[in-house]
Order: sequence, then C-alpha cells, then structure tokens
Amino acid sequence: MSESDNTKVVESIFANFGRGDVPGVLAALAEDVEWLIPGPSIIPYAGLRRGHEEVAQFFMALGGAVEFEQFEPREFVAQGDTIIVLGFERGRVRATEKVFDNPWAMRFQLRRRRVVSFRSYEDTAAVAAAFSPQ
Repeated sequence: MSESDNTKVVESIFANFGRGDVPGVLAALAEDVEWLIPGPSIIPYAGLRRGHEEVAQFFMALGGAVEFEQFEPREFVAQGDTIIVLGFERGRVRATEKVFDNPWAMRFQLRRRRVVSFRSYEDTAAVAAAFSPQ
C-alpha cells in the first residue's frame, strides 16, 4: 500500500468517528487489532484492547464518559505503513462536568489497508484530573 492509501484509511477512521459511526471505524481495523490508550484506571476507557469487540467496548466507554467540545486531527504524517496524526481535543467528563484540553498524537500501523496497531499519546494527567471527583 502507498502512504497516500494508508493516510486515506486513517482519514476515513476520523471521518467515521466524527459521525459516530463505530461500525465504520471497526471496518478499517484488522480482526486482531491491538488498540492502546495509556492512562490510569480513573480513565474508564484507558487500557489495551484486542479485536473488534473490545475496541467497540472502548468506544462505548469513551462515549459514555466524555462529551467532546472539540476534536481536531490537524496533521497526518505518513512513513510506509505507519501514520502519525497530531491533533487536539477538548472534552467534558460527564460524571464531573470538568473540562480538559488534550493535545495528542496517535500512531496507526497498517497492514493490507487495515489498522493492526493503534496507540494514543496524550496528556493523561489532564484527562485523569478531569475524571477526579475533587
């Protein structure tokens, strides 16, 4: 696959996420995908997930926990089968009503037009603070 083709796959993931189309996101993932959102246990959607079912559970946990006021992928950087996306989000934690600003980087590893590995790099301290009831 070309870097351009791989970038289009990742762009489609963001477009589907923006529409709330989780099945559309899952269609771009390999069946054995590894999906990692690092962070402490106070963040209900943090952790490693494997496969479509567990990634779908991630999106349910995320949607139940956070309302996004802003979510912007800003730059796509391609190198072979790896796509790095730099972006920003502002979210409101539903349980605490606290807002967090979170600049992030996301790494997508592709094989045959499917994402086999995803990892997010973000300001987990800011997100965890927004989940904290104090």
